[in-house]
Amino acid sequence: MWKSYWSLWIGAALFHCSVCVLPSLSDNNVLHIGGIFPIAGKGGWQGGQACMPAANLALEDVNSRKDLLPGYILKLHSNDSECEPGLGASVMYNLLYNQPQKLMLLAGCSTVCTTVAEAAKMWNLVVLCYGASSPALSDRNRFPTLFRTHPSATVHNPTRIKLMKKFGWSRVAILQQAEEVFISTVEDLESRCTDAGIEIVTRQSFLSDPTDAVRNLRRQDARVIVGLFYVVAARRVLCEMYKQNLYGRSYVWYFIGWYEDNWFEINLKKEGIECTVEQMRLAAEGHLTTEALMWNQNLNERTISGMTSEDFRLRLNDVLREEGYDIDKQRYPEGYQEAPLAYDAVWSVALAFNKTMDRLHKYGKSLKDFNYNNKEIADDIYSAINSTQFLGISGFVAFSSQGDRIALTQIEQVINGNYVVLGYYDTQADNLTWFDREVWSGGKVPQDRTIIRRVLRTVSLPLFICMCIISSLGIIVAVGLIVFNIWNSHRRVIQSSHPVCNTIMLFGVIICLVSVCLLGLDGHFIPPDAYSSLCQARTWIITIGFTLSYGAMFSKVWRVHRLTTKAKSDPKARALLQKKVQPWKLYSMVAGLLVIDFVLLLVWQLLDPLLRKVELFPLEDPISASDDSKILPELEHCASENNIVWLSIIYGYKGLVLVFGLFLAYETRSVKVKQINDSRYVGMSIYNVVILCLITAPVTMVIASQQDASYAFIGLAIVFCCFLSMALIFVPKVIEVIRHPKDKAESKYNPDAGVSKEEEEKLQKLVDENEELQRLIAQKEEKIQLLKDRLTERESKGGGGNTGILLVPPTITQDTQDERI
Repeated sequence: MWKSYWSLWIGAALFHCSVCVLPSLSDNNVLHIGGIFPIAGKGGWQGGQACMPAANLALEDVNSRKDLLPGYILKLHSNDSECEPGLGASVMYNLLYNQPQKLMLLAGCSTVCTTVAEAAKMWNLVVLCYGASSPALSDRNRFPTLFRTHPSATVHNPTRIKLMKKFGWSRVAILQQAEEVFISTVEDLESRCTDAGIEIVTRQSFLSDPTDAVRNLRRQDARVIVGLFYVVAARRVLCEMYKQNLYGRSYVWYFIGWYEDNWFEINLKKEGIECTVEQMRLAAEGHLTTEALMWNQNLNERTISGMTSEDFRLRLNDVLREEGYDIDKQRYPEGYQEAPLAYDAVWSVALAFNKTMDRLHKYGKSLKDFNYNNKEIADDIYSAINSTQFLGISGFVAFSSQGDRIALTQIEQVINGNYVVLGYYDTQADNLTWFDREVWSGGKVPQDRTIIRRVLRTVSLPLFICMCIISSLGIIVAVGLIVFNIWNSHRRVIQSSHPVCNTIMLFGVIICLVSVCLLGLDGHFIPPDAYSSLCQARTWIITIGFTLSYGAMFSKVWRVHRLTTKAKSDPKARALLQKKVQPWKLYSMVAGLLVIDFVLLLVWQLLDPLLRKVELFPLEDPISASDDSKILPELEHCASENNIVWLSIIYGYKGLVLVFGLFLAYETRSVKVKQINDSRYVGMSIYNVVILCLITAPVTMVIASQQDASYAFIGLAIVFCCFLSMALIFVPKVIEVIRHPKDKAESKYNPDAGVSKEEEEKLQKLVDENEELQRLIAQKEEKIQLLKDRLTERESKGGGGNTGILLVPPTITQDTQDERI
């Protein structure tokens, strides 16, 4: 490459010498202009590699025209700025302080043009930039003498906005190099995005290493990305894109269009790029570019030079081949796309000088009279170039009031490694010409964000159906047992177990089994607006069902414990074990538990009702790899603001009842009471309920986020409790009734086996009479003891001298009592 640079400078020097030795013209007939070209730098835009040969071709064509600048020729004095503003300033000062005097300056690269144009006004020099796109250069107050044939970078922004609207993108990210040209371009883009209602999700910048900035784009889920950087940085960005997998069907990149067509394949080893050519091609595939039209699109249209744009391309290619570039293999130097701008810049200078000469001739002046203090001639040059219009190689050349080039923009896309023109956009007319040639990986337009599909996790339908079937069977069994209980209510085995209390328990079982089906209902069946009502229904039903079923068993065990405890503590109350238990005492306990439930649930519902709450889970990949989206699982829960407080109250209250019931069942485990003949089985049922509740409650809180496991665990616990309780309490009764169709002794089940009904009544009568006799005996014994006490007192006072006859009533001994019984 350095060899090509030397050949380029040698060619330029030979050209200058040939101009200097023209025999027909002296040095007084030479118009000198200064040129600053970025050629050999390591960063930024090195477009002078192709723009300087193009400028030399323009000088040759201008100087060959007899009707242009008659009697004068143009001569270009140039040097390399390496796209460094400091070096560019040094080159400018050398041009200005060394003879001959320059009439105008040509410059390229935005950073250098900024420095040169800001200083050139002090020398009354007009600066014409052929390769500067910085929007900051449009500031007439800061750069009063600047013109440019290169359109401002802001000309791309309306095109970018137009494409975003066309493809429905409303969310973009920006990656920029920290250079003024890109900073000001981004500021303009942000303003236009705001006006268009397009969200800028992130704006990342970097100096030389884009690694962190590209990673941040991935973290921000950037999908449509506008990249603004010089071509050297662009290669680093592209390699990092490949490493971070930010390319392909899910991503769209906007790059600047003035890179060379093969920019992503060249200089990789030289610049230390860690990606191969194939990897770079893969990452570059499908990206979009926007660029101002720099070549006349009408290939057969003759321009001011007499050439078509294709003629110029062929001439330029020949020059570049001579300088060592492998043009036949499309190995173009940097700045090849901007070469027509440099060519037309020289023509703009020539036409402006020609117009200025005509104006100065009227006042008897000449361009040779210009010096750096002559503002009048400088103003004439400024006016002349400001009004210059012509058809050039780059298209129609004209300047706006800010000195900017007015141009159309071209949209291209890399398809199969080559740039394909997709259309053109006229900013002033807001006219988009589109060819429908775009190709997207995956066959559809990429999305501007990761589409989040909210997927409600619901209970597995087969699991729900199975649980409902099992619950339905349980309900049928419970209804059958209720019928059995009522149908055989005259049987002593049923009567002695308090059938109404058992029926209450069965109703509670039915309600609990219904709650199993309600617990399986979710968003699969219930709309969100009705879910809160379902939450309330679940709470009421499962609470009431538990109270009815467990409360009926608890009341039985409670009464047995009361009877046995009282009989043990009071020997006179042993007969209580033989008395019939009054049913209202059992029912009142169940009613009391229900009242507590109603109060708690009503206060809960009124003060802090249960509502539908959604639990969100981490994003998941879709099943189909072609689905460019993420799945956001969500799970419905019933909860209130103070849910933990209310649950603590309910669980605490129910837990106390469960533990107390467990204690009573243990205390009465070996007690047989004739009035409640199934107390042992009731106690066993209470063991079952307590153990399962103590296991189920904490486990379900842990697995609440696993809908199937949680539902299966709770449902099976309820079903198991219900079935086991019904089996323990009713299976012995059913077996006894089946074995003894008639109301006989029922010896296996009844602890008072072998006693008929008549004998039982007679026995009860004798027991009552025995209790009455025992009461009379107690009274007589008290009287006897009183008389004995009086006799002892009298004997102590009388000294035993007086004797009398004390009549003592006959006592009824225990033997006599037994004989009467």
